[in-house]
Amino acid sequence: MNLYPFFWIPSTKFPTNFPLTAPTKRVSLSLLRTERKSISTPHTRARPVYDRLAAHYERVIGPLERRWLGRLRAELLGEMPARARLLEVGAGTGLNFRHYPRGACGVASELSREMLLIARDKPERPDGVRLVQARAEQLPFADGAFDAAFATLVFCSVASPAQGFAELRRVVRPGGTVALLEHVRPAGLLGHAFDALSLLTVPLFDDHFNRRTAEEASRAGLTLRRVENHLRGVVQLIVCGVS
Repeated sequence: MNLYPFFWIPSTKFPTNFPLTAPTKRVSLSLLRTERKSISTPHTRARPVYDRLAAHYERVIGPLERRWLGRLRAELLGEMPARARLLEVGAGTGLNFRHYPRGACGVASELSREMLLIARDKPERPDGVRLVQARAEQLPFADGAFDAAFATLVFCSVASPAQGFAELRRVVRPGGTVALLEHVRPAGLLGHAFDALSLLTVPLFDDHFNRRTAEEASRAGLTLRRVENHLRGVVQLIVCGVS
């Protein structure tokens, strides 16, 4: 499989001792620490779709953030234990940074290079959080490296949710927490409408509006602790345990 390498987005305020796996044969340590001007993606694959959406993302999602999404992000981050080693999967442009626990330490990962470059400049970004470009399905971290992980509006666009959840089970220690805020397929007739909507959104920007994310997480071996429905079941806050 031809995968993107993992790129460090460097900053002098990042800690230097976070537990990563050893660099693979495809990626040298010097590449992981490359400067911004050198960050690139291989020519053998198309760029992530969110690279071309990054510049407009916050303007488009802004009304939803102000109306209800910002509140749900804060509620989700409230599930993160204090003084924990945290992993955010699909950090995007860094909209969750303002809700991180005080003194947060860990990694914010994201596939889109352009989104990470926006996230790097966010003043709310915690000092102890590194930015890493990586796929949810292949995280470059050691087993049990984190106490908890979370994702917001991410698994609707992950190519293989099963593989992404398997990776979360691997990198979060036993007894740890995985928390998700996702739009999902609602029950009833509205679910059929979301099935039809996905026929349009998947080709346009890889967004599946009809995924059953809580069920996917459970099938991957995560233990469902709580599932909260919001907006008539269109959005769910999902809290899982790792065994």
